[in-house]
Amino acid sequence: MKKLLTLCVLLAALLAGYIVAGPYLAYSAMRDAVETGNIAKLEKHVDFPTLRGNLKLQIDDYMLRRAGPDVQSSLLGAFAVRVASGMAGGVVDAMVTPAGLAALLEGRTTWHRIGGETGDDPYAPTPPANPLREPSYRFQSPSRFTATVHGEDGETVQFVLTRDGLRWRLTDIRLPSAPAATR
Repeated sequence: MKKLLTLCVLLAALLAGYIVAGPYLAYSAMRDAVETGNIAKLEKHVDFPTLRGNLKLQIDDYMLRRAGPDVQSSLLGAFAVRVASGMAGGVVDAMVTPAGLAALLEGRTTWHRIGGETGDDPYAPTPPANPLREPSYRFQSPSRFTATVHGEDGETVQFVLTRDGLRWRLTDIRLPSAPAATR
């Protein structure tokens, strides 16, 4: 009986340890995938439908705040905001794919992935600036974890990982908020 109890306690401790270490392992795997350019490995750690939805909501919120109440109250303004929201949603759908997310996280311009010319040689190897380096970590709940990265310009980007069972996946990227002058 004591052996069974000891085994159960040991298994519970191992499970709790894995749950606590899970987001760190997932974030580290995402960082390594970005640094090595392994899109398939990155794809395993991202919940793309949820990430797309969360980014669309952030962009819609930003556009509504930017437009202001005067624009929103007019019929033409409300129509323009709705059209812009739809276009931004299409851009999010196009960019939040395994290849698009890898390109964004590597710091490469979208045009390199699409094949357009943006410089002298768009295919020249350039060392990617990995924005996933040196984050500050925080558990917000037992199933929500954030990694906050501070940019060179002082703005922060927060990568939100959520737990589904024992698996941690990226579900949101909290973009820097707009400057106070544009709100």
